[in-house]
Amino acid sequence: MVRLNRIYTRTGDDGTTGLGSGKRVPKYDLRVESFGTVDEANACIGMARLHTSGTYPDLDAMLARIQNDLFDLGADLCTPDIGEPLAYEPLRIVHEQVERIEREIDALNADLAPLKSFVLPGGSAASAHLHLARTVTRRAERLMTELVAQPGERVGSAAMKYINRLSDFLFVASRWVNDKGAKDVLWVPGKNR
Repeated sequence: MVRLNRIYTRTGDDGTTGLGSGKRVPKYDLRVESFGTVDEANACIGMARLHTSGTYPDLDAMLARIQNDLFDLGADLCTPDIGEPLAYEPLRIVHEQVERIEREIDALNADLAPLKSFVLPGGSAASAHLHLARTVTRRAERLMTELVAQPGERVGSAAMKYINRLSDFLFVASRWVNDKGAKDVLWVPGKNR
């Protein structure tokens, strides 16, 4: 269990932060950028939930689970797999979390008509916030992909799959809250030429 008695520790005053392995790295380190952007996506989902709680209880419950999963993902990214045993078992995203989000994507998508154009963010406040969360999630995925391309860096396959599925989930959810796609704002190529 996590216990935070003091919020400030002063250990980051030198521009570094501690990873779960105990190693200190610069706050601009790509791994820190990755889990920081996952945290940002989580905050965006929190904003979206202001518009889903009460109105879409099933979707809101899915989003609540995802927010918890994103803390798991942050913990996973914060504790690099260095190939050596740690004093504790690090928290990792598992394939069951990926499978659950896939089932939830399929359930929401079953209610939607197929797309005939790209969708512009908007239509409703809930949809716009879910689109924002989607774009931040895509940025987190790009950073994580860049991270695993670095020599000696590893990210578990379940974590990579989860972040990829999450942006798909958020896209489908953004359409679902737009009256199951009926209120989607569609892109019209060249409309304003």
